[in-house]
Amino acid sequence: MQEAVQRMLDRYNVRSQDESLRALREILQECALLGLWRARFFEHAAFYGGTALRILHGMERFSEDLDFTLMKPEPGFSLAAFTVALRNELLALGFDVTADIRNKRASSPVDSAFLKGNTRSLLLKIGVPLGTAALIPGIQTIKIKLEVDRDPPAGFSTESRYLLLPIPFPIRVCTLPDLFAGKMHALLFRRWKNRVKGRDWFDFVWFISHHPDLHLAHLEQRMRQTGNWTERHSLTPDRFNELLSRTIAQLDVEQARREVRPFLKDPRAIDVWSHEFFHALTGRIRFVVEGKS
Repeated sequence: MQEAVQRMLDRYNVRSQDESLRALREILQECALLGLWRARFFEHAAFYGGTALRILHGMERFSEDLDFTLMKPEPGFSLAAFTVALRNELLALGFDVTADIRNKRASSPVDSAFLKGNTRSLLLKIGVPLGTAALIPGIQTIKIKLEVDRDPPAGFSTESRYLLLPIPFPIRVCTLPDLFAGKMHALLFRRWKNRVKGRDWFDFVWFISHHPDLHLAHLEQRMRQTGNWTERHSLTPDRFNELLSRTIAQLDVEQARREVRPFLKDPRAIDVWSHEFFHALTGRIRFVVEGKS
């Protein structure tokens, strides 16, 4: 095992099968980001979503996918152009994975790819004890999805943030007020097979607790792109609060708890959840004109 990978594992106090799988997933995610940087991917795109919050801002919940947005629409962009470099980087670090492109619907502006590898073999590669790795079925595969929005809404800002392992390197990421806008768009309008995505509500609480600045104009652009805002006038804080209050009132809180619980190291963090709790948080949002914090 490479020394850099060992140091990545040392950040985790792995004591169970679940903890070892979470560590493996995050190590693979960070190594994949390094491969994308080497391939100059971040000259075209920025990192966003829950995994960006987890890896670059220390959010407490675990996240599964790597989500990106192009800086501007590029009809000819293809994620496939980066998969060879991505796989080669992971192989150089000792990870035997494939990088497969998903065939997208013709109407979809999103490119998708999957990193796949044998879970047990990869656990042993990062130094998880044989006894723990042996609990994983030999045919089990770990999958990490990468998605790139090729038709991004306008009005967001980005910045560079740095990871230090496996080596120091920069990642272009959307600024926190724009990440908050993207999260609120998902929370207000995401339709997830008629279920509640509790991860959105956990992230909402995280933003309020750590970075409550919301870029309202970027949220409006996202809403216009998806047809959720068709008014001639701009989205105002009062109108936003109405939408959020209505969404909270309709929330199945227990279902939200069940959905997010597997992604938390300490599930007690969501014991306080209730309609009253979420309503109380709305007044703490700070609306900003620009996306920069």
